[in-house]
Amino acid sequence: MMKAMIWGWAPLLVAAPVWAQQTTDPVPSASRVVPEAATGDTQRPPRRRAVRPSDSAPSAITADTRRTPPPGLIGDWHDIRTRLGRRGITVTARYASESAVNVTGGRKTLFRETGQFDAGALFDLEKVMGLKGGAFQATLTYRRGRNLSDDANLGTLQQVQEVYGRGQTLRLTQFWYEQRIDERFEVKLGRTNPGEDFAIFSCHFMNLSFCGAQPGNLVGDYWQNWPVSQWGVRLRYEPRDDLYVQSAVYEVNPRNLDTDFFIGHFRGATGVLVPAEVGWINHPTAGRIGSYKLGGWVSTADAADVFLDINRRPLAITGLAPLERSSRYGVYINIQQQLTGETKDGKAENGLSVFLNATQADRATSVTDNQVAAGLFYKGLVPAVPGDVLGIGVARTHVNGRVADGQRLDPTRPAVQGSEYAAEVYYSIHPAEWLEMRPNVQFIHHPGGYAQADDVTVLGLKAALTL
Repeated sequence: MMKAMIWGWAPLLVAAPVWAQQTTDPVPSASRVVPEAATGDTQRPPRRRAVRPSDSAPSAITADTRRTPPPGLIGDWHDIRTRLGRRGITVTARYASESAVNVTGGRKTLFRETGQFDAGALFDLEKVMGLKGGAFQATLTYRRGRNLSDDANLGTLQQVQEVYGRGQTLRLTQFWYEQRIDERFEVKLGRTNPGEDFAIFSCHFMNLSFCGAQPGNLVGDYWQNWPVSQWGVRLRYEPRDDLYVQSAVYEVNPRNLDTDFFIGHFRGATGVLVPAEVGWINHPTAGRIGSYKLGGWVSTADAADVFLDINRRPLAITGLAPLERSSRYGVYINIQQQLTGETKDGKAENGLSVFLNATQADRATSVTDNQVAAGLFYKGLVPAVPGDVLGIGVARTHVNGRVADGQRLDPTRPAVQGSEYAAEVYYSIHPAEWLEMRPNVQFIHHPGGYAQADDVTVLGLKAALTL
């Protein structure tokens, strides 16, 4: 076990001298961003106005690519970053690592480490070419390592190492242009994904139940979160400083999941995904910060019914081809609110913050049709440990009742799926500005939604290194 742990951490230990290795948290947490703060943000575009803290959780900035990264390990080497910054170009590089061992549950006890490198460049087009309000972002990601959920046969619906998945490969994750039009309107187009702008949530936890845009955790075959990118265009309007409405159109293309490197596919689309969201921001000047978002989506891509065949009889009985549905849809809410403590620059400096995320997908085509996650963050628990954060989360992921009905009709099936329950506790510390370490404990009850399955307990460590 000790030998395996050493080898698992080897990539993080040797990452220090390599420019292209950058920590990243693959899924977002938006914050109040001013032009100066936007310079190191590899997932969220620069904002020209003091805008919306839509993640009120205490910022774990090293591992969260939607917030400005701290000074990297190599610092401002030969003033290169400073010189590029004056010209409107910000380059970032990070590496995120997630290690886990199952102490109960699964086929056998194993240790697995997986991680992601990413390197990005953000161009302030006003400085680069005089285009006021314009920004361009390009980001490459590379995922590597092994997955405990699969290798130990944990049987979970949600991965215990969220950074794993979508192919351990090199991807062009971001390649988009954004233009601010006056003070209220914004357009963004290119290679992006819906999780960058809709139902956004931080990735402070290691269990996927608490990480990223929740719809992508349920219907990830067409709502594709980081690091997968889709052709898309998003429009956003802010009638007031504390209110926004936005919508977008994204290509639905199964080829986006190819594991060979590509810039973007122009054939193979099966439809479009259209999300819409309205959000209200409790501005820091009003006291505690918070955000309240309500959204939904429709996909025009055809999808198979999970219960009925082409003759509208149970699939489990006939074995015929499934009934094809012409659309898919869902709704979600995201609530985050700071309850105690102080704020600074649009985020909680200390104190208690709470969150609630809930998503419901259509029951005709979704195998997992709803997920609810709630929890809290407490920053400043131990005054002697600067920047410490305690996180606690609980979640339920539900298997569609229509899927379960089909399973009951299958005489060869040993068990029927219901709901999976997950809980995680982490404590985040910063031994250095460029290094964050987040030990955690996860507990999964009814893994895979099977009441007969043994509970799973995982000890983990999420770490991030900014260069």
